[in-house]
Amino acid sequence: MSVTSEALSSADEAIAAARPAARRSRQARVAWGDNVVTIGGDAPVRVQSMTNTDTVDVIETAIQCKELAQAGSELVRITVNTPEAAQAVPAIREQLDRMGIAVPLVGDFHYNGHRLLSEFPECAAALSKYRINPGNVGKGDKRDRQFAMMIEAALRHDKPVRIGVNWGSLDQELLAALMDENARRAEPWDAQQVMYQALVQSALDSASYAVELGMDPGQVILSCKVSGVQDLVSVYRALAKRCDHPLHLGLTEAGMGTKGTVASTAALSLLLQEGIGDTIRVSLTPQPGESRTQEVVVATEILQALGLRAFNPSVTACPGCGRTTSTTFQELAKQIDDFLRAQMPVWKARYPGVENLRVAVMGCIVNGPGESKHADIGISLPGTGEAPAAPVFIDGEKALTLRGDGIAQEFHRIVEQYIERRFG
Repeated sequence: MSVTSEALSSADEAIAAARPAARRSRQARVAWGDNVVTIGGDAPVRVQSMTNTDTVDVIETAIQCKELAQAGSELVRITVNTPEAAQAVPAIREQLDRMGIAVPLVGDFHYNGHRLLSEFPECAAALSKYRINPGNVGKGDKRDRQFAMMIEAALRHDKPVRIGVNWGSLDQELLAALMDENARRAEPWDAQQVMYQALVQSALDSASYAVELGMDPGQVILSCKVSGVQDLVSVYRALAKRCDHPLHLGLTEAGMGTKGTVASTAALSLLLQEGIGDTIRVSLTPQPGESRTQEVVVATEILQALGLRAFNPSVTACPGCGRTTSTTFQELAKQIDDFLRAQMPVWKARYPGVENLRVAVMGCIVNGPGESKHADIGISLPGTGEAPAAPVFIDGEKALTLRGDGIAQEFHRIVEQYIERRFG
C-alpha cells in the first residue's frame, strides 16, 4: 500500500485546520522582582494554582507556594480574607524571596478586599495581582464605590487585576434584571442562556468600569467560571467573541480524583484547541493525603498533551496485555517518570531543553521497537515467552541490548548519561 504526496499534503492541511490560530488578546504583565510573567498576546498559556493553607500561617503557606512553583505553577494565588491574613502576606513574600522563589503571588479577595487593600498597603505591594469577584464586592450603591477602591489600589501599586465571575456568586441584581428583560422577549431564552449572558455581562461591565477608572485594558484579565463542561465552553466562546482582554480558564469545583481531572481536561482542551485561553487552573479537590501540587501536574499535562507547552520529559509506556504478564516495564516506566520529574527543578537551569526529552519504556516486541525508535531514548523489555533481551534505541538507532537481572538499573543509568551528553 502506498501513500501519495497529495494524500500527505491533504493530511497536513487537515491537521493544520484542526488547530485554529490562537485568539490574539492584549498582554498583561504580572511581576515580582526580575520575574515577569506575561499573559496573553503571543505569550504561552500560563499555569496557575492556589494554596489551601491558612494564609495566617506564614511558614506553611510559603512552603506550599514553593512546592506549587517548583511543580510548574507560574502564579500562585493565596486567600486574603482577614486583617490577619493581609498582615501575613508581606512575611510570606519575604520567606519566598529568602528561598529563591520569585513566583508572583495573587491575592484572592471577596467581600472586604477594598478595605484590606486600603488598610494594609504592605499587603497590596507584596502581591503581584489582585483577584476581584464582582459578585462579592458589595450591593447597591456600595458596589461601585468598593470596586473602585480596589481598582485604585491596583493603580497605586501598578498591579494587574483578574475580574473573576463565578456562577456560585453571580451578581444577583444583574441576573434579576436580565431575567426581567428576558421575560419581555417575544420568544424568551431558557434560564441557562440568561445565566450565560449574566456571567459574560458581569465580566465585561466590570472590565469597562475598571478601564474607565484608569486601568490599562491589557492589565485586566477576565474569567467566567462554572462547574459544567459544556457550560464553560459556551460561556468562554461568547466571552472571547466580545473582548480582547486576556482570559483565565478554569472549571470551578471540578471535583476529586479522576472525575475532576477528566472534567477539567475535557473543558480546557476544547477551548484551548480553539485558541481560547491565556492562563489555566485545574481546581481539583485533593484526595486525603494527596499533595496540592497534583492540580499543577494535571494543568501542565493538559498543555503538554496539546502540544502547547513542554514542562517535563515525556515517558511513553504501553498499557500491558496478555503478552506482558511481567510488571517490570510498569515499574521501570514509573521509576523513570518519577526520577525525571524530581530532577526538573534542578535540570531547568543545568540542562536547557531537557523538558522536550521523549523516553519510551515498552513491554513486548509488538510495538516496543517501533515506539522506542520514535522516542529520543527507548527500551523494549521482553514480554511473556520472549527471549530475555531488551534492545535500547537512542536517537532512532539500536544502540545496545541489555540482558540479565539489572536491566532496569542499566537503563536508568543510560538515560542519565544521555541527558548529560545531549543537554549538558
